[in-house]
Amino acid sequence: MDAAERIISAVAEDVWWVLTPIVLALGCWFTVRTGVVQVRLFPRMIATLKDRTPVGPDGEPQSLSAFQAFTLSAASRVGIGNIAGVGTAIAVGGPGAVFWMWVMAWLGAASAFIEASLAQLYKHRTEDGFRGGPAYYIQRGLGSRRLAIAFAVILIVSSPLIINSLQAYTIAETVADAVGLPMDSWLPWAVGAVLAALTAAVVFGGARRIARVTESLVPSMALLYLVLGILVIAAHADQILPVLGTIITDAFSGEAVAGGALGRVIVTGIQRGMFSNEAGLGTAPNAAASAATTHPVKQGLVQSLGVYFDTFLVCSITAFIILVATPDLTGAPIGIALTQTAVVSTLGSWSSWAMSLIVFLLAFSTILGLYYYGEANVAYITPRASAMRAYRVLVVAVVLVGCTLNAGAVWKLSDLALAMLALINLPVIALLSRHAVALLRDYREQLAEGRDPVFTRDRLPDARGIDVWEDEESVTGRTPTT
Repeated sequence: MDAAERIISAVAEDVWWVLTPIVLALGCWFTVRTGVVQVRLFPRMIATLKDRTPVGPDGEPQSLSAFQAFTLSAASRVGIGNIAGVGTAIAVGGPGAVFWMWVMAWLGAASAFIEASLAQLYKHRTEDGFRGGPAYYIQRGLGSRRLAIAFAVILIVSSPLIINSLQAYTIAETVADAVGLPMDSWLPWAVGAVLAALTAAVVFGGARRIARVTESLVPSMALLYLVLGILVIAAHADQILPVLGTIITDAFSGEAVAGGALGRVIVTGIQRGMFSNEAGLGTAPNAAASAATTHPVKQGLVQSLGVYFDTFLVCSITAFIILVATPDLTGAPIGIALTQTAVVSTLGSWSSWAMSLIVFLLAFSTILGLYYYGEANVAYITPRASAMRAYRVLVVAVVLVGCTLNAGAVWKLSDLALAMLALINLPVIALLSRHAVALLRDYREQLAEGRDPVFTRDRLPDARGIDVWEDEESVTGRTPTT
């Protein structure tokens, strides 16, 4: 296993060195092409969360609401990457890696806007609502079924299988640490059995049940973690400004440049930032496409907000928890242990149980979110109900076994898998970005006219393969007034 882990790690590292400049370049390009949409339309991001959900002929919501799609994508974004991933970024790349996570979030919000708007544009109507994502816009926008299937297969293997096993392991590890039992005891199997049962109870209920669960979980876990983080940071209030200064100076340290380490700081920050907020990976668009909204841009803005929520709020809390409580990172543990040590050393042993609860909520919600991403892509590949049942059983089994796996190897494998997704998705959304820019122009023109923007496919005649958006009545769920 050690030899395999080293090989996977080396390949993943090489791929990320290639991917990082692509991520930065396209993030800058999307920012310019959209007129810095992630800043200029920030107030609209907040307002759109409260949009009325269009209804169908039966008077029921056509699909998930904008807020449910936000929490579904936030469920996958806000996971152990926000605790273990940030801890790893700081331990490996130093405090300066946090700065580059922030840069990744700001630029990534533009990438998230593009991919989510495209997911909405090319979404597909089903009997349960809407589905979509990169596989759909690759086939319909670029006309390549083979590339779409390749992306779908990689996503199914990486997100709901590889990464979900990592979520399960982290839950088991945190519980084991709280009760003082080793990971080679019976405990991981017991935790896995409970977690698998909870997962099965939700995922066999379909997309709407998943959305209802994440709609409750995401705000609760974010608030709980925020309170815990404020307590830790308040206890070290005198360290806040020094830590902020260290993050910024370490990001551009001349010593780091001389030692050849600056590249490591940047790559680590971009990698962990992208792992956490998923901007450009092509995962979150699967949630974005599920929303019933009156204009694709609305969900593009919501997903940009999701990137901010993940990185500037949750990841930043973790970074400050670690850095105010652990000024000297020499010999510091990597991953979730670094965050947990900082919390417990500041607040006492009771906080170990609080962290266990938070990690459970974060990881479980991510398991549900990533499961849904896989479900959307299984449905894209084949409509057979037997395939969906087999997929659900497989995900539950992975959650059970994942509690006992080698986390180091799984981390490296997940890094490689996510890099492969990004290497496909980023060039695709770059090629199709002209449609997202045209959608943004249409949205802003309607806003300027004092209208609540409504999109119909005749407003974008150059785009082929659009499945829905037939007319204003079907989009809004109400009869147009004359």
